[in-house]
Amino acid sequence: MRLALTNCNVIDCITPEPKPGAGVVIEDGRIVEILGPGESAGPTDQVIDLAGAYLLPGLWDVHIHPEHPFPPGTTMSQQTALFGQNLSRGLTQAGVTGVRCGGAADFMDVAWKRAFSVPGAAGPRVFACGNFLTTTGGHFLTSGLARECDGPYGFAQAIRDQMKNDVDHIKLNLSGGIMGPRWDRHTDSFLLPEELETAFALCHQRSFKVMAHATNPQAVKAAVRLGAHSVEHGYIMDEETIGMLLDNGTWYVPTLSITHLTPSQATSEWEKEYAERKNLAPDLVVRAEAASQEHRQWFQQALAAGVKMALGSDINPIADSALLEMGLWVKAGATPWQTLAAATRNAAELCGVGGELGTVEEGKLADLIVVADNPLADIQNLRRLLLVFKDGKVVADHR
Repeated sequence: MRLALTNCNVIDCITPEPKPGAGVVIEDGRIVEILGPGESAGPTDQVIDLAGAYLLPGLWDVHIHPEHPFPPGTTMSQQTALFGQNLSRGLTQAGVTGVRCGGAADFMDVAWKRAFSVPGAAGPRVFACGNFLTTTGGHFLTSGLARECDGPYGFAQAIRDQMKNDVDHIKLNLSGGIMGPRWDRHTDSFLLPEELETAFALCHQRSFKVMAHATNPQAVKAAVRLGAHSVEHGYIMDEETIGMLLDNGTWYVPTLSITHLTPSQATSEWEKEYAERKNLAPDLVVRAEAASQEHRQWFQQALAAGVKMALGSDINPIADSALLEMGLWVKAGATPWQTLAAATRNAAELCGVGGELGTVEEGKLADLIVVADNPLADIQNLRRLLLVFKDGKVVADHR
């Protein structure tokens, strides 16, 4: 089928200016032609006049989890179904066409990766990791998403088990976090040198990328030195850390939502609604707010230095996650262009599919969204969603 989307402003996420009076032609799920002002699409099976709306690549969130904890008594089948619903709503309600998981129980992310990879499935492209791997007494054990490992061979066995179950990358938690009990602190690193070296060596030997949860300078430097593909969070860094990220071309996914979405910091109506619904425990609010200013500082320095950065939220539901995180990027000093690029082109590149997705270019897969107004003028215009396409087919129509 040959489909033409005409009379729109194309934001290709290659250059930071919309192309007015443009359009795209889609055939067999791919963009086959970019139309300029006044250019004809030629013979087509269908034409959709977008009436001056804005067409751009689908959004990504490269740090997600299933919602957790589930209510007591929720079976694994029910948990998996709920995760699938969460993913599907993220696609249809917010235009999130790609996600990268940072930890899920019982390989439910692998299951949905397979389910949504078939033609016509109304869910985003999923890049899966299975459990996140931590130590006994490690990070966020109450989530149900962790696997506790000890010693080099404990990590080796767990990593091989993740690989056997068809994951795309390995998630290693090198340190503690904001959301945890007294002994789970983001200022502390958890793995012994021999555990780190074995884990990274095995991942490199088998050509699996490492998604490294690293929240303090010691952990971030260890991750970068050992060859992590991405560093998640980076709540505390230093000048040397920024230089190492740059020199090694390591991706940084800052997840501002973890430290910035508390009631006292919420400013927009969407942030306030999220903070009220989340209802964080008072001690976790204190921990998040104590870390937020420093987290913002290192986000700003990484951005200014030109560190490779992609957008991931680490929150739920997915219909809100990327949009909230993008609002926080802009509030913390990123331009709408930097933010949009992080959530499209950069995110696809981080996931290894930049050649197929993330920009509006001829030959690429047609995962696209249409919004009513210009997100480069106001990032919140992404909330004015009109259409969502996956593989060139309409999966949501909000007109």
